[in-house]
Amino acid sequence: MNARFEYLLRLGDDALILGQQLGLWTGHGPVLEEDIALTNIGLDQIGQARAWLTLAGRAENDQRDEDALAFHRDQSEFRNAQLCERPNGHFGDTIVRQFLFDAYAVPLHAALSQSNDAEIAAIARKSAKESVYHLRHSSAWMVRLGDGTEESHAKVQESLDVLLPFAGDLFHSDAVARTAATEGWGVDPANLREAWEHHLVQTLTEAGLKRPEPAPEQCGGRIGRHTEGLSFLLAEMQVLPRTYPDAKW
Repeated sequence: MNARFEYLLRLGDDALILGQQLGLWTGHGPVLEEDIALTNIGLDQIGQARAWLTLAGRAENDQRDEDALAFHRDQSEFRNAQLCERPNGHFGDTIVRQFLFDAYAVPLHAALSQSNDAEIAAIARKSAKESVYHLRHSSAWMVRLGDGTEESHAKVQESLDVLLPFAGDLFHSDAVARTAATEGWGVDPANLREAWEHHLVQTLTEAGLKRPEPAPEQCGGRIGRHTEGLSFLLAEMQVLPRTYPDAKW
């Protein structure tokens, strides 16, 4: 098992799939400012994805670059958390999905900034600045929607009820994660849950939203088990490079 390759794929695939999802909002945001904000956050995610997948390619002994890893893998080869592939749905669905991820990304990047691998630490430090902004943005919208109209409150509460169980995939701990933490170049995501819980409770309280009753966590993305949402997303994302695999752009 190439633990470094697998670990970096997880980081890169989360960012890649979220970036693709947010890109689909371009031209469809509820207001012009938010249309631009979601697009910019999506671009941040794509930038992070390129950096992590470039390192993953090197860990695989340069067999594939970031483009090959993004566009020429099948669904079962992706290692993103299932939360990231949940459909955009309405605006509240997207905000809840982003908030649950951002509350995880902030402590993740802070911890990875202390990596004993200089390249991982450098990418994490840059990503950490972006993630803080992303969390500020999604948290503000959670409060605005939760403490807004009766309709906005009901919609975002329903989104939370559906999506919260998928957040468990973010904290998947296995031999890959433990190797990363033990060797000092990565972090075991199980250790990030407490910080994530803090952001979650604080924001839900401010937004007047109720935490759903405990439900079985939906996991499997880290080992290649995905929902049909990812297959639809990859079909659109990969169609051009797969149709013309030898084209030079």
